[in-house]
Amino acid sequence: MNPAVQRLGNPLMERLRRPEFQTSLIQMVKIIFATTLAWWISVNFLETSLPFLAPWTALLTIQATAYRTLSRGVQSTIASVLGIVVTFMVGNFLGVTVWSYAVAIFVGLVIARIRWIREEGITVATTAIFLLSDGFTEESRNFGERMVEIIVGVLIGILVNLLIMPPLRDRQAAGYLDSITRRMGDVLGDMGQEISSSWDTECAEEWIKEIESLESELESAWSTVRFARESRRANPRRHIHLRRQPTAPDPVDGPNWEQVLEQAKDGLSHLHTITHILRDATYDNSPWDERFREKWSAIACDAGQAISDPDVDTDSERLRMRIDDLSREMSEDEDLPSKLWPVYGSLITGLRHIVSLVDEVRAARREEILQ
Repeated sequence: MNPAVQRLGNPLMERLRRPEFQTSLIQMVKIIFATTLAWWISVNFLETSLPFLAPWTALLTIQATAYRTLSRGVQSTIASVLGIVVTFMVGNFLGVTVWSYAVAIFVGLVIARIRWIREEGITVATTAIFLLSDGFTEESRNFGERMVEIIVGVLIGILVNLLIMPPLRDRQAAGYLDSITRRMGDVLGDMGQEISSSWDTECAEEWIKEIESLESELESAWSTVRFARESRRANPRRHIHLRRQPTAPDPVDGPNWEQVLEQAKDGLSHLHTITHILRDATYDNSPWDERFREKWSAIACDAGQAISDPDVDTDSERLRMRIDDLSREMSEDEDLPSKLWPVYGSLITGLRHIVSLVDEVRAARREEILQ
C-alpha cells in the first residue's frame, strides 16, 4: 500500500473507532428509523391527512440521553398540545389572515417562555405555523386526530431511544480522562528525561504549550463527564447490567470522574508552575546540584509513567517516600547554595502534589473496568 494512503487511512480509522463518533452515528440511525416509522404508521394505520406531525414529534423527542429523551418527550407533548389549542382558538375565532397568523405566532412565543417547557417551547409556535399554513382546513380542525399523531410520534421516539442501544456516554468520559492523564504523564516523563542531562528554553516552551492545550481539553472533559452522568439516568442498560451481574456495584454513579478531574486540574496547575520554574532556570547560569537533578528527574520519570499508563505497577507511596528522602537529603546539605533552595523546594512540592494523581487515576480505571 502507498505510505501516503496508509497515513491517510489511519486517522480515518481512528476517528471511526472513537466512542463519540459511534454514538453520534447510532443516534442518527435511530432518528432516521423513528421518524420514518412514525410517518409510515401515520400513512398506513392512522390514515391521517397531515402525516408530518408524528415524524416531526418523533424527531424532536430523540435526544442524546435516555433521561433527556423522556423529559423532552413530555415537554414536546405538552408544547404540541398547546400549539394545537392556540391554532384552534385563532383559527376558529379569527380565521386565517395575516394578522391572525402573526397573533398565533406571538401567543406561541409567549407560551414558549414558560419555564417547564422552555426547552421545547418553540414547538408551540411551530405547531401553529404548520397547521395555519395548511389553511386550517377541515382536516386540520380534527383535534383528536392531531393529538393521536403527536402522541404516536412521541411514543415512537421514546421507545426507539430507550430500547435500541440507549446512549451511554461512559466511554467518552473515560476517553477524555485517559487522554488528559496520559498527556500529563508524557509531559512529566519528558521533563524528567530532559532535566537528567540538560534542557533549554525551547523545551520549556514546548511543555508550556502542551499544558495549555491540556487545560483546554480539561474544560471539554467537564462537560463530557456531566453528560455521561446524565446518560445513566433512566437508562435500561443500567438495569440490564444489574440483572446480569447482581453482585456487581450499581453503576448509577460510575467512576468518580469529578474527583479525578479536580485532581487533574490541580496537577496541571502544579505542572504549569514546575514548567515556568524550569524555563526561568534556563536564563540563570547558576549550577544545579547533580544529586538533586538526578533524583528529582528519576522520580518525575517514574511518576509520569505511572500517570500515563495506570496499568504499570507503580507504588505511589514509594514515590512519596522518595520525594521525602530527597527533601530531607537536600535540607541537610549545608553546602547547597541558598539561592537555589526556593527553586528546589517548589519543584519538590509540585511533584509531591502530582504524585497524588497516580492513585486517583488507578482507582478510576479500576472502577471503569468493573462497570
